[in-house]
Amino acid sequence: MNAIIADSSSPATPLLARTQVGAVLHLTLNRPQQYNALSEEMLAALRQALADIAGDASVRVLVLGAAGKAFCAGHDLRQIRSNPRPDYYRWLFAECAQLMGQIRALPQPVIARVHGIATAGGCQLVASCDLAVAATSARFATSGINIGLFCATPAVPLTRNVGQKPAFEMLFTGDFIDADIARERGLVNRVVPLERLDEEIGLLANSILAKPAHVVAAGKELFYRQQEMGIDAAYQLAVQAMACNLLEPVAQEGIDAFLGKRKPNWAASNQ
Repeated sequence: MNAIIADSSSPATPLLARTQVGAVLHLTLNRPQQYNALSEEMLAALRQALADIAGDASVRVLVLGAAGKAFCAGHDLRQIRSNPRPDYYRWLFAECAQLMGQIRALPQPVIARVHGIATAGGCQLVASCDLAVAATSARFATSGINIGLFCATPAVPLTRNVGQKPAFEMLFTGDFIDADIARERGLVNRVVPLERLDEEIGLLANSILAKPAHVVAAGKELFYRQQEMGIDAAYQLAVQAMACNLLEPVAQEGIDAFLGKRKPNWAASNQ
């Protein structure tokens, strides 16, 4: 499948481009003239795409990227100004929050491919992905404060990525940070020149693909569940998860391979 839904302002233009290479699916935001803004239509397209991907066993890793100069400039402000109703605003931001929750709930790891600016809801999108690789040309900001709007919803995943004071600085000033600072603060994992961006993402994806699929999926679910718990409850959950995991053939094969100084045969263990 190459497209999900069309842009209402240009019906012939697909909002999302989808390309799969092996077990890695590349999903590309495709509103370059609008800096890939999160319009109602874009949110709907992304939500439908993620729902489809969640049940697709052929996809092991999702790479979320964008066409044009920007990664994502946040919400579509023209669309927002044309609907000045509190019920519409609550619905719109709830839809966006549901999208971010879908990324978190997706069994496959999601890597953000950030080549340009990621502002406001775009920065929220990066922060909501499990991993992020940025080009040196990428820049990040929670810039709502510059137009009198505190980035409340982007603050939710942002504060789960970076420390409190760096988060406040971004939220209170709206200033851009470059890719290297984003990496130092924990917003992205790796920074490389633009020409090496896809190569670096490929290396990261391949490292994940070399691991047992269901262990990766279970680990992602556990990570986010324990993150919201108190430390005692988190340890209780983790203890149970490790005990169950150790009883699985995949872990037994992994341990035997390590002790036998050989590579594990995941296929034989029915990963």
